[in-house]
Amino acid sequence: MTRPHRTRVGVIGAGPAGLLLGHLLHRAGIDTVVLEARTRDYVERRQRAGILEQGTIDILRACGAGDRMDREGLRHDGIELRFDRQAHRIDFPSLTGGRGVMVYAQTEVVKDLIALRLESGAPLLFEAEAVAVEDFDTTSPRVRYRHEGDEHVLECDVVVACDGFHGIGRRSLPAHALQVFERVYPFAWLGILASVPPSCEELIYAHHERGFALHSMRSPEVSRLYLQVAPDEDVDAWSDARIWDELATRFAVDGDWELATGPITDKGITPMRSFVAEPLRHGRLFLAGDAAHIVPPTGAKGLNLAVADVALLAELLLRWFSEGDEAALDSYSRQALRRVWRAEHFSYLMTTMLHRDPGQDSFAHRLQLSQLHYTVSSTAAATTLAENYVGLPTV
Repeated sequence: MTRPHRTRVGVIGAGPAGLLLGHLLHRAGIDTVVLEARTRDYVERRQRAGILEQGTIDILRACGAGDRMDREGLRHDGIELRFDRQAHRIDFPSLTGGRGVMVYAQTEVVKDLIALRLESGAPLLFEAEAVAVEDFDTTSPRVRYRHEGDEHVLECDVVVACDGFHGIGRRSLPAHALQVFERVYPFAWLGILASVPPSCEELIYAHHERGFALHSMRSPEVSRLYLQVAPDEDVDAWSDARIWDELATRFAVDGDWELATGPITDKGITPMRSFVAEPLRHGRLFLAGDAAHIVPPTGAKGLNLAVADVALLAELLLRWFSEGDEAALDSYSRQALRRVWRAEHFSYLMTTMLHRDPGQDSFAHRLQLSQLHYTVSSTAAATTLAENYVGLPTV
């Protein structure tokens, strides 16, 4: 195999952020190399988010990556909040000027972007583990990586770390270079995939005295559901029957609605945390997506923040390559973090409004119920939720 040794932009990570950045830059004539530590099969099967906000939909369409999304994705114009055995719908278009979201799994976005990358012939190396980012404070940063048993060096003009929370990109930086903000929540999600048609047309967010539950979907034939559990929960302690019984209890409403059940094909535990590492630029090394920030999944912002990061960074890099506009690159961290912190706040509010903290007293629970009642009865409060959920314009 002929391996590239020099490129303008070296991208670490072939998740949606890295692949989309590589695609956007390649379309503009900028040479890129994308390195991914895992196999293609692993990357294409890795279960993550499934909600695309309006801005993400628009970006994928504009860059030619939205054809299958438009054919197979499920447009949603609202969500349902359930509490006190009552269901309340939040209508997005009427509150946001016609905006909505799309249910289209991250696995499918990744498959689409990989196909475009391979079709273009631009370098994409799987099982290529980046082990160090060097000289990022010079004009010639380098990525050391292992591929097929040997170590190689990729020389770059710019390195972008899209390699996730545990990736080498952020870990290559000295501790004093970063200001870290973090909150770990005292609960987790038990998530399942089930071969059963969804029991709802739109997502259901349920607040219950036993804990939070979420009903989502991946397709008209596949449901994705979640239960709030303890962070140290043993997934093997949850039989299929126990999972379905608990979901039915937490989703229960007065009326004839029933939860459809079926074979569970996948289950796993997802911890809950909020995390931001600032700044996002360090010389010629840039952080994007989960390498820079994590949000609890309650607000459906993780994938969308990653897309917003790299869409902005691609625009700024193009200005820098074509005009030498260093000020544009300097603005990346400031511009991206404004959006990041808005999403962090929204995700925090959704999480604390809907989950039961194990140490929560009755006063805190009453405050949650008050906020839920206000959200579904006030146009102003519902608009705030809807605007943030479908995605605010770039700021």
